[in-house]
Amino acid sequence: MKIVTLPFVLASSILCTAGAQANGISNDAIRIGFITDMSGVYADTDGPGGVLAIKMAIEEAGGNINGKPIELLTADHQNRADIAASKAREWIDQNKVDVIIGGTNSATTIAMMGVAAEKKVPVISVGAGATSITSEHCTPYTIHYAYNTQATAYGVSSAVLKQGGKDWFFITSDYAFGHALQKTASDVVNTSGGKSMGNVLVPLNTADFSSYMLQAQTSGAKILGLANAGNDFIGSIKAAHDFGVTSSMRIAGLQVYISDVHALGLDATQGMYRTSPWYWNQDDASRTWSKKFYEKQKTMPTFNQAGNYSAVSNYLKAVNQTGTDDGATIMGWFKSTPISDMYIKNGKVRENGLMVHDMFLHEVKTPADSKEPWDYFNIISTIPGEEAFGPESMSTCKLKSA
Repeated sequence: MKIVTLPFVLASSILCTAGAQANGISNDAIRIGFITDMSGVYADTDGPGGVLAIKMAIEEAGGNINGKPIELLTADHQNRADIAASKAREWIDQNKVDVIIGGTNSATTIAMMGVAAEKKVPVISVGAGATSITSEHCTPYTIHYAYNTQATAYGVSSAVLKQGGKDWFFITSDYAFGHALQKTASDVVNTSGGKSMGNVLVPLNTADFSSYMLQAQTSGAKILGLANAGNDFIGSIKAAHDFGVTSSMRIAGLQVYISDVHALGLDATQGMYRTSPWYWNQDDASRTWSKKFYEKQKTMPTFNQAGNYSAVSNYLKAVNQTGTDDGATIMGWFKSTPISDMYIKNGKVRENGLMVHDMFLHEVKTPADSKEPWDYFNIISTIPGEEAFGPESMSTCKLKSA
């Protein structure tokens, strides 16, 4: 697997301050490793667009901190945990990477976390969602940044239940991410007087969903919960329409990206809810940044891609303010510094590494309501971070606050 190293060295740095200590930067460079799905089921939700977003953060930082260049290494984990762990170890041991940004796929992120914690290198997980990242698999060097499956599934399932959607059947991606999505939604359904009427586990990157749709139809449930994402979500929606499932069941997508809606069209997705940390059209700051992204990528950013930008921007801010890329110092900065920017609203990193921040309930617009390309969502409500992510007591992490 090829490593692409992209140095960004400019004459001056907007991040440079008098308080920064150059000798606190190890190996004369700040090295960022970004590993994600570049070519598979999640490539459109992160992938090359995620690389672009990180480049934008580095460029806006001026390309260096106190004269020390910021370098970016990227790799495709191919949705394989063994590749992710091996690449993390290689980057840390041979390339002296200072931080790893983990994009998409919870299994790959969890595999990297153990390696990085052993080496005292921070992992900032943006695209992965499993709650176990900051629960049973937590480490002192992990930040779960953009969302987790508790936050995304909670908002959607609660909204559907309020509209009378009590009986659910789940089509679930068969690994940590899908299992966590289904568990959160099932817990909300069961505690709210609803009923989970069954589920089927589906391998990642499945091409044919026909048999799973037949099981959903025969379950007698009124709500079809899709505990998957990316191309698997798109394939599920197409199959649901092809087999007439939408005539008898309402679809509840527990992890919906703007790229999914764009691929499927508003006719197929109108009225669907999603919970998201961010949307390109939510305010002036998000629109300004997203239009710069669009000029280069020719698509509007997903919340994973914008999350990569935010995570790297704040990491570089931490390096600048502390004067070092030392892992323990950087983790201390994140856990003691409130985060609020174009992407994160009211952000705070808990002791277990979970970034808690406001989430937003969106509804997919009708074709008539959409005013411009990529104008796909109405913002229905803001879900405060403590409600969306739940209390810290939900985590089994040994690092959590007493």
